[in-house]
Amino acid sequence: MALPSPRMLSEPQPRSGYKWIALSNTTLGVLLATINSSIILISLPAIFRGIHVNPLVPGETSVFLWLIMGYMVVTATLLVTIGRISDMAGRVKMYNLGFAIFTLGSILLLVTPGQGNVAAIQLIGYRVVQGIGGAFLFANSAAILTDAFPHDQRGLALGLNQIAAIAGSVIGLILGGVLSAIDYRLIFLVSVPVGLLGTVWAYVALREIARPQGRQRIDLPGNATFAAGLTILLVGITYGLLPYGGSPMGWTNPMVIGALALGVLLLAAFLFVETKVPEPMFRLELFKIRMFAAGNLAGLLAAIGRGGLQFMLIIWLQGIWLPLHGYSYQVTPLWAGIYMIPMLAGFLIMGPISGMLSDRFGARGFATAGMLISAATFLLLTTLPADFPYPAFAALLVVMGLGMGLFSSPNTASIMNSLPPEHRAAGSGMRATFMNSGTLVSLGLFFTLVLLGLAHSLPTTLYAGLTAHGVPAAVAAHISHLPPTAALFAAFLGYNPMANLLPHAVLAHLPAATQATLLGHHFFPSLISPSFMPGLHLAFYFGAALSVIAAVASLLRGRRYIYGVTDAGRRSVPEQSGRSTGDGVRQPGPLAGGSQVAPDQETPLRR
Repeated sequence: MALPSPRMLSEPQPRSGYKWIALSNTTLGVLLATINSSIILISLPAIFRGIHVNPLVPGETSVFLWLIMGYMVVTATLLVTIGRISDMAGRVKMYNLGFAIFTLGSILLLVTPGQGNVAAIQLIGYRVVQGIGGAFLFANSAAILTDAFPHDQRGLALGLNQIAAIAGSVIGLILGGVLSAIDYRLIFLVSVPVGLLGTVWAYVALREIARPQGRQRIDLPGNATFAAGLTILLVGITYGLLPYGGSPMGWTNPMVIGALALGVLLLAAFLFVETKVPEPMFRLELFKIRMFAAGNLAGLLAAIGRGGLQFMLIIWLQGIWLPLHGYSYQVTPLWAGIYMIPMLAGFLIMGPISGMLSDRFGARGFATAGMLISAATFLLLTTLPADFPYPAFAALLVVMGLGMGLFSSPNTASIMNSLPPEHRAAGSGMRATFMNSGTLVSLGLFFTLVLLGLAHSLPTTLYAGLTAHGVPAAVAAHISHLPPTAALFAAFLGYNPMANLLPHAVLAHLPAATQATLLGHHFFPSLISPSFMPGLHLAFYFGAALSVIAAVASLLRGRRYIYGVTDAGRRSVPEQSGRSTGDGVRQPGPLAGGSQVAPDQETPLRR
């Protein structure tokens, strides 16, 4: 078998200053993409008021869900495909295109005309355009950084990039709350100048370091089965959150069951297809690298275990804690974002530190410890009462952020360091796909656990509480049998749930003092908390269990490994069939197609 071509054996080294240009631009791109994934969460009440749509009307609930999840579904579906195309056509070229597409989506959202369902559908469609651009940014940012930085600085660079991703989700909550209080269109306007600046800057300053692989055949069967399978699966999970018939959730809906089954079958068909095509989209051979396989498994488990955490904590704050402490429902979205800042602070502290340390000592110890800290924090969260003391809550958020930072940066650096240069964009897309898909699955699971807990006891509690305050028994019975989703979504959207559940005619016939009690800050959170907390605790236990399993997966990644680097830090030359290079370090044999993938522990970098 012939030796690989020289471009596979070494990477051109960029000028030292270029790496900081690459870091700053890709960090801006990731920050913008993640801000826009969360900014809409806080701004939804203002958006719905602006387009005159009531999201709590049963027929409009799907609009509410798709405005939240459509962006993430599209991004998760496209990441692997875009990563593979980027390896072929050029990572910087595809990244720049993503910045331009994202900016176009922001402009379209800003100028959305009309009102009602037409405007809602337009917003969903333009969010999809943003999601496509976001997929280009996510798939290529880590690969561009890995190309630009030497192996002993990648942990720091990828850590800073990961900080931007986490920071963006919190900044989006605060920014959305501030801007939507003025005009909902401002939340779309803020992305336009930043997007234009980032796009022009990217086209002017970024350049290709790794040579594109050139013309290769597109894996059409793989692309089709993967995109269809993942999309159908995630759509099924999304509609599983909606009530169906007399059930508070849609998991018994035949359409949901069919979508989940068809999605799994198509993904299974995709894996089969990828073993047969000569140039697959999804490089299954990369999973022969222990660092890559264990890092992605740990990342997927971590995303499933923690992906829904922020959403649940925001609902806890908005639906119970903030109203109990005198905050009106109109301002709870903004203050929920502010009170979540300690988690961001923990991540900001630990992300770059763990990245730098993993550059020197490897990822296994830090990433494993980060997941164990997350598991412990999940368990400690279950000890807090519904009306918790904020210092204790904030302290746990800081610890959770520290655990996230301790895991995320080293894990990402470990995955990217293990990849052959010619597969970095594809590998980065695979990594991001696992994380984004895991987050969406986590949202579905966390919501299900909480809503099942509500459905078990909330009807009885709600009926007793309403009749005790003079609401007619027939009206109380009708409200108590409404899906708990309506009450939960109302609190999340910043509406007083009782004002939406109680008919105006019934309220008008009640004494003023009773009206004030029912519509006040304390009635609903006091009523819902006994039903809400058991489901929330179950979600936390689930998160803790997944975090422990992720820690085990992280531990199995083995000792430190950097593709193509010997013990002495010199770049090695892979030999055929894994023969010795002369340095006493065994190198991997080539993959099908001439690319290089190392088996477990064959070229560890020891310090």
